[in-house]
Amino acid sequence: MKLNIISPKWPEHSLWGQIVFRFPYLSLTSLAALTDDKWEVAVIDENCQKIDFSNLPDLVAISLMTPLANRGYKIADQYRSKGVTVILGGIHPTMMPGEAAAHADSLVIGEAEATWPQLLNDFKHNQLKTIYRPTGFHPLVNMKPPKRDILPPKTYFFTNTVQTTRGCPFNCDFCSVTSFYGRTYRTRPVAEVIREIEPMAGRHIFFVDDNIVGKPSYAKELFKAIEPLKIRWLSQASLSIAQDRQLLRLAQKSGCKGLFIGFESLSQENLKAMGKSVNQVKKFREAIKQIHDYGIGIQGSFIFGNDHDDQTVFEDVVRFVEKSHLETAIFSVLTPFPGTRIYDRLKRENRIINTNWDLYDMNHVVFKPARMTPEQLQKGLYKAYEKLYGIPSIIKRLFPLNKNSLFFGIQNYGFRMAWLKTIKQSAITKQHITGKK
Repeated sequence: MKLNIISPKWPEHSLWGQIVFRFPYLSLTSLAALTDDKWEVAVIDENCQKIDFSNLPDLVAISLMTPLANRGYKIADQYRSKGVTVILGGIHPTMMPGEAAAHADSLVIGEAEATWPQLLNDFKHNQLKTIYRPTGFHPLVNMKPPKRDILPPKTYFFTNTVQTTRGCPFNCDFCSVTSFYGRTYRTRPVAEVIREIEPMAGRHIFFVDDNIVGKPSYAKELFKAIEPLKIRWLSQASLSIAQDRQLLRLAQKSGCKGLFIGFESLSQENLKAMGKSVNQVKKFREAIKQIHDYGIGIQGSFIFGNDHDDQTVFEDVVRFVEKSHLETAIFSVLTPFPGTRIYDRLKRENRIINTNWDLYDMNHVVFKPARMTPEQLQKGLYKAYEKLYGIPSIIKRLFPLNKNSLFFGIQNYGFRMAWLKTIKQSAITKQHITGKK
């Protein structure tokens, strides 16, 4: 029997749809690993491959994040019109099951490990249920390695994506991680992680954890075990790593070259409101220096449009990024993803102005900000990005050069090219800002 596991393409107007240094979604290859050998499995990432609707499988599984939902529904509807059974799963169907059910024969809610084998068995026996929901959170033990060998060659920047933990110990109101995983932080046995890494081709790895240092004792054990492998790795971490010199030293020795860190805001009031008071603005510069002192680069994340933001926020954040020499940064507008507390609050306050999921890509304003207009927030984001990925800013942030400058230079170039392409789609901004769908 044939199974297609699909990730829909990003909207053309999205910054993420233009990124050239892609890596594969771990959810796709992990789902393939959960599928027994009686199935012929194909993984299709529509950002890199076209879907051949003339070559029909027996079953299709589509993984959906919110900004990919509309495209995913179209793919699902097209397959179903040809008589193919379609399964929808991922974070968006989990948060919006009633909506997703109209486009699927069955839904997988939450994590798939506990329910996917049963779903496949039910399908074979014509007993497919309309919804599959786990009874709890899956322990991260004895996990099957993702099927990376079925990925098309020369498609991705690199394919070595690994997960060591799930969840995050924080509970930010804008974040869907807690909504999906609950207030859990689970870890894999370190020995199992090492066994997965050892046979990998290439020495560059991206750990896709939402916060790889969420449990410092585990992170230290992991980093010690990784060191002999002589790899170079990137991941996401909380700023709390700067408070533990031993953790930083072990990260450095184990091959950490860069971390994605959510600073979120330069306003302590904003951080308190979003539930991330653990971030202390007055300690940001010191924390950045501590991390840099260990040779670890930083990609900072900042959110515009919080209730204490006015039009000065854009220039203030760009200036901070440049003076702190953050190698790269990601700017987002506050986005009320379904299932998050900020979605519930803004909906209750009647401040959501658009529910076209294509625009929920963190680069388009879909709500009414408190201290500026939607137009001002949208234009402010564009101007901040225009300056951040201008040549003078890139030079200012990356000099003086160090061992990581080549990698981050390539990353800055990629983001610059992606953003220039995205600006050309500005017409959609004018349309959606008026509330049209």
